[in-house]
Amino acid sequence: MRIWRQDFRILSSDVDLTRKLRLSTLFTKLQEAAIAHTIELGVTRERTLDRGLLWAVTQYRLNIDRMPEYDDQVTLLSWPGKTMHLYFPRYFRLLDEKGRVLLDAVSLWVLIGEKDRSIVFPEDHGIEIPETVTGSELPLPGRLRREETASSHSFTVPFSFVDLNGHMNNARYYDLAQDIMPEEFRSRKLLALSSEHIGEARLGDTFQAGCALSENACYVCGSMEKPLFRMKFEFAGKEEQG
Repeated sequence: MRIWRQDFRILSSDVDLTRKLRLSTLFTKLQEAAIAHTIELGVTRERTLDRGLLWAVTQYRLNIDRMPEYDDQVTLLSWPGKTMHLYFPRYFRLLDEKGRVLLDAVSLWVLIGEKDRSIVFPEDHGIEIPETVTGSELPLPGRLRREETASSHSFTVPFSFVDLNGHMNNARYYDLAQDIMPEEFRSRKLLALSSEHIGEARLGDTFQAGCALSENACYVCGSMEKPLFRMKFEFAGKEEQG
């Protein structure tokens, strides 16, 4: 089986004030692992980026047992699923130093044209990634149901949030989501997270973000003229915190 492996220690710069791994740091590491393994499998930047093809993530689903904390030694595993026409599934697993599963994740990726920003057919460019099957993969993520939000926050994309694709990096949306959700939820144990990246925001774009709350969940979304992203955070009940 072709599985990417990376061992690393959680640094002080990787965590938030709770000393747990920051979500934006986690998603950055997932993104970098996906890119590195894709290159190792033969789909190099010469075949994608240098030819005007960009990788973009469209969906994530995470199931979390425990978020790693400052100074933890962890192992990140990643492997590709079977390509589905336009979509490239990719799986992730984060382990502690004793090999126990901290979290499992699944994502869907597409290739887009740098100039017209439309999704491209991988076979038209000879892009093929062989699948790996472990038998313990999470189900593929589904679409998130739109919810009505009770609050609205205006956000303008700064230079520091823009990546080499020319838009606000997917990991930065998790910073934004945690910034606007109530403090009560930020301190709760996160059990699962689903996200959907629908559009893109570029440098200087201003969009509206809002959240909707239920007893154990927080829904966050953003839009400009059209939907931009949706996220659903699922938390343990207050009595289950620990």
